[in-house]
Amino acid sequence: MPHSSEPTYALVGSAESSFQASTQGRVAEEAAIGLVSEVGSLLEELEGAGVGAHGPAPEADRLVQARLGVGAGLFAALRCKSPPAAAHSLRVAMICSGWAEHLGLSATAREALEIAALLHDVGLIGVPDDVLLKPGPLSVQERLLIDAARSHSLEILRTSCFLPEVLEIVRNVGAWYDGSRAGYDCRGQELPLGARMLTIVEAFDAMTNEQVYRAGMSRERALAELFRCAGTQFDPHLVEQFALFVEAGLSTVRQAVAGRWLERLDPAVANRIWSFWGDWSWGRQPDLLDLFIGRLLENMYDGVIFIDTAMRILLWNHGAERLTGITAESITGRSWSPELLQVRDEKGALIEPDDCPVACTIRSGVQSLRRLTLTGRSGRKVPVDVHIIPVTTDRATEGAIMLLHDASSEISLEQRCQNLHQQATLDPLTQVGNRAEFDRVYEAFIHTHLERQLPCSLIICDLDRFKQINDTYGHQAGDEVIKTLAALLKRAAHPGDLVARYGGEEFVLLCANCDNATAARRAEQIRQAFSQLQFPCLGGASVTASFGVTQVQAGDTPETMLRRADRALLLAKSKGRNRVVQLGAGTDGPEGSRLWNLFQHKPPEADILLQQRLRTPVPLSLAMEKLRGFVADHSGRILSAQTDQIQLEIDTSPSRNRRASDRPMTFLLNIRMKETREAIETDRPSSFSSSQTKIQVALAPKRTRDRRRMDVVARAREVLLSLRAYLMAEDDPQPDTGWEPSLPKKKKRWWAWLWRK
Repeated sequence: MPHSSEPTYALVGSAESSFQASTQGRVAEEAAIGLVSEVGSLLEELEGAGVGAHGPAPEADRLVQARLGVGAGLFAALRCKSPPAAAHSLRVAMICSGWAEHLGLSATAREALEIAALLHDVGLIGVPDDVLLKPGPLSVQERLLIDAARSHSLEILRTSCFLPEVLEIVRNVGAWYDGSRAGYDCRGQELPLGARMLTIVEAFDAMTNEQVYRAGMSRERALAELFRCAGTQFDPHLVEQFALFVEAGLSTVRQAVAGRWLERLDPAVANRIWSFWGDWSWGRQPDLLDLFIGRLLENMYDGVIFIDTAMRILLWNHGAERLTGITAESITGRSWSPELLQVRDEKGALIEPDDCPVACTIRSGVQSLRRLTLTGRSGRKVPVDVHIIPVTTDRATEGAIMLLHDASSEISLEQRCQNLHQQATLDPLTQVGNRAEFDRVYEAFIHTHLERQLPCSLIICDLDRFKQINDTYGHQAGDEVIKTLAALLKRAAHPGDLVARYGGEEFVLLCANCDNATAARRAEQIRQAFSQLQFPCLGGASVTASFGVTQVQAGDTPETMLRRADRALLLAKSKGRNRVVQLGAGTDGPEGSRLWNLFQHKPPEADILLQQRLRTPVPLSLAMEKLRGFVADHSGRILSAQTDQIQLEIDTSPSRNRRASDRPMTFLLNIRMKETREAIETDRPSSFSSSQTKIQVALAPKRTRDRRRMDVVARAREVLLSLRAYLMAEDDPQPDTGWEPSLPKKKKRWWAWLWRK
């Protein structure tokens, strides 16, 4: 598709900070330590919902004020109305800014995009609270109110902003690329470039962050969804550009953007587009008692929920997250209702909103203690002892505190993992689990989550240039750095998690009931906190660490999951260190049971056990990247590679909890892939097309004796489930039975590329 109207894209390299042992490096680092610390605090607040529901966030407000000047008052109004919407806008603005620089856009175009991204949702201040705070999906009428807020944003900005580029972007945010969405006049390349970029980033951020009614998607699943809607909702060319940009890592992008806003933006320039001038400052030192109370609530095993008289959730601690599977980030500030957790009474009947125990306690001012049953996001019913305490003053009741104590007769998965953690053989230096304890717990941990169809994630981290620290400052200084990183990981661990020293300066964190996106955010918070520390034993210098993150997915074994996390860590190292790299698509649900009946295409060849025709919404280049990861994580061997197909050999070793008589089984996979373009018809005279990759895979046991084994089909299904998960593929409803004899010549390089070591 031609793009003559687009600017010339140029890759802009970003400098990566690194540990320097020389005197010159230490002097430079000390000179910049103020700004680095300041930026780190801002990003830590951003990752931890600093623009959140718990009141003003001084550092995040300073970042917004640096970009908007006096216009930050509009953002403050949005934050007071809806803290989650404000946090979403700030994240989107920083990603858009980094992407604009990556594409080589002019400073004027980048400025307009940043301002529009920060304020495109300011019209939400006119949406009723019962719609804005609704914990579930919106109805058609409620969706219309949200859509109307877009025009309200434009009206608000039109009265105060004199930059027409900003108004044009805000006017067209949300327009579909094919012009099929009502209410917009432009389509395709007629839409402003900034609006097309903002629409993509806004959708990506919404998909990868927690919502009450669904968990955040992994980065790879969100990108696959963007490709699926390319050509209809999104600009297909920009989707491909954004996928390449995201591969570079968003944490360093946000750090660079925050540094530029604070260091380079002139307040006079930021204020010139507004019709008034002013200055703000916010700040409040946290009370010491608040810190103690906050730490207590974070570490309580029981759930604690604060609810005000408007039935708005003010606090949702880690214990409540463990019981319900819903994160505090996604639910704080929303309205409480028994429907939220499908609360049932002592007889098993659903509690109606009019009979809500919390509402009754607030009205009567009398404590309540009941045995109820909750249903979390995973669908698991949990009996709990609920103690509801009214919060009263001399004048009136201000709200209620709800304490949730797990009353399950059987020990939960998290409790079993916690007991294993407490009984672990500890590493003598760091007092976290050692390698032997990790090996003992890891396989049971993964298999238990797969059996219960619960998400779990693995984080691997490694200190950057640690040998240089030992050589320069000595091994005692190196030990202090190792102990500090271990302490950070222990503080970041939730009940049921396991922290272990994997070897040397490398650590692992097993995250129970945690998806890919959440684990990546936790790793990013740890990375930022560690990089901001100054070590007296190193002369006040700081140290960085790299992180690899992955989530268990369909067809996984403990070995493939560990290899994928290790590959993510190696990518983080190769991309410049001091970053988090996330790999794996995760899973949307019980993949095994849902896909069990998909292997039904019995081929005529007697030697082939299973065969499938699939398709994935990503282009061939990205599909090949995923296939390369599958080969690496399964320790596969490439037997042959032609222009249109590849043959692999995959070993499936039995896990330790199987019978000793079980033997490894080797499968041969024959995979053919080709890229196609699917036409997308619209009601306009022209049509669009989007890229996708069609896949044909056949699997057979290598050895004749393996074909007679009872578990051969089950093992084969596991391999194909894993391949589908890596490729993010689904059944092809229109299989291409007439495969071309070879791929076009320009595609041959991909097979040669797969052979690279």
